[in-house]
Amino acid sequence: MSAPSSEIRPLVEPLVSAAGLWLEDVELVRESGRHVLRVVVDAPEDADDSVDLDAVAAVTRAVAEALDSVDHRLPERYTLEVSTRGATAPLTARRHYARAIGRLVVLELAGGGALRGRLVAVEPEGEAEATLVVTPETPGVKGRPPKVGEPVRTPLSAVRAGVVEVELRGGKDEED
Repeated sequence: MSAPSSEIRPLVEPLVSAAGLWLEDVELVRESGRHVLRVVVDAPEDADDSVDLDAVAAVTRAVAEALDSVDHRLPERYTLEVSTRGATAPLTARRHYARAIGRLVVLELAGGGALRGRLVAVEPEGEAEATLVVTPETPGVKGRPPKVGEPVRTPLSAVRAGVVEVELRGGKDEED
């Protein structure tokens, strides 16, 4: 019998934290006749960079070693997959939005409608109810720059779904 993900998470979380990362999810699933243990990590909210491959490899080694010592909780054979959330993962927590500051986002609003624009702030900092500050952008036509509107403040609680829109050029890291 294998352990549910809820039993595996307490074993994995301290290892991920020790690497300076955030444990996003732990999932034990059966796919195509095999067991797969997925561990999804993310950089902390205050990180300047995303998670690099060396950090993922280090966490993979640490988790594999730890799980080998408690393998009676896991299926006899399983595949360990350690990965990041990915660039197109939904924004579901305040910290996801904080890490997306400066990026182009698309928000589906709970009251209907959508807001597409540059996320410029998450206010206030800390644990209080968050408000997203987004500068609306309408894509430019035929190479023209986008049309930029006045900043809009939206409570995070009024957002049903949010995603980062991947930009091939421009955005957070490009200098003017």
